[in-house]
Amino acid sequence: MIRLRKKATDMPPQERRYIAAAVQAAPVFFDLSATVDKAVDLIGEAARNGARLIAFPETWIPGYPAHIYGSAAWDDRESKEVHRQLMENSITIPSPELDRLCAAARRHRAMVVIGVNERDTTFSHGTVYNSMLFISDTGSLLGVHRKLVPTHAERIIWGAGDGSDLRVFPTDLGRIGGLVCWEHWMPLARFAMHAKGEQVHIACWPEVPDIHHLASRHYAFEGRCFVICVGSFMTMSHVPDDFSRREALRAAGDFGGDPDTILPGGSGIVGPDGQWVVGPVAGNEAIVYGQIDLDRVAEEQLALDAVGHYNRPDVFHLTVDDRARMPLKWRSEESSSLADVPNGSIGGQPLNP
Repeated sequence: MIRLRKKATDMPPQERRYIAAAVQAAPVFFDLSATVDKAVDLIGEAARNGARLIAFPETWIPGYPAHIYGSAAWDDRESKEVHRQLMENSITIPSPELDRLCAAARRHRAMVVIGVNERDTTFSHGTVYNSMLFISDTGSLLGVHRKLVPTHAERIIWGAGDGSDLRVFPTDLGRIGGLVCWEHWMPLARFAMHAKGEQVHIACWPEVPDIHHLASRHYAFEGRCFVICVGSFMTMSHVPDDFSRREALRAAGDFGGDPDTILPGGSGIVGPDGQWVVGPVAGNEAIVYGQIDLDRVAEEQLALDAVGHYNRPDVFHLTVDDRARMPLKWRSEESSSLADVPNGSIGGQPLNP
């Protein structure tokens, strides 16, 4: 009898049941160093309470720039200054701030997925992306996902990602992936992620009202996976008095009749049947904990596997271009093709180990 040896990436996770955490907190708005300080503290708190997988909201470092919905004037000096402040406080890869996040994950033996404003350092250094960082429990950066299509006024601030980082990471905690905000309304992006066999999905939102709950629960049901949907809680009291676009932040919404609430939270964890495991929780800063039981994924696939036995590839066919899209190629680099770029990359450039 010939026994085929499984690849390392095909090995089953070592932990079938564990605690996951959705961190619903306010950043130290537009302050990179202080927000990383707070992230490190929250990672420690969640890990001490048993969490092995810890998820943070969309662009939590250094905060979701909700002012863009109330301030979109062209060639406005104040808007330019605020944008400069955001760029100066966005994370870069590599950086001392990233090193601190990785060290916290390693120290507490917890996988961390966190939304960030990421400033490009490969090409012009002038573009910010709405990104997710995936950090292993050994402190290594597994990968970065950049939001494919910034939504509505977000296009004033963020660049667009590409298909190279639509990835699911095999870990001891299962096959883990994630998308940002309204990417959950992109049917083909969802299908591509389902095809990678996600077992646990992190849905990063700025806040998670009912319509975002709908998207998160639908993703869980359709993908037969757990979904950690996580959003920020932030009020006007969390915004520095000298932030010049304070009043524009109110354009994000008037939640629960409270005009001082900018982002109301609403985080929770959804099971692979689309039902809540825990939450949703709104109206305060909190860490929401829930159990992940990977055996439930296979159980729920009895009724539905959107890419497998409940698919008709003879009728429907999807092609995903997962090549990195670089704005230029230097002649001196022609010896290395895109095919040579390892999976752990950003914009076609390999991640530092």
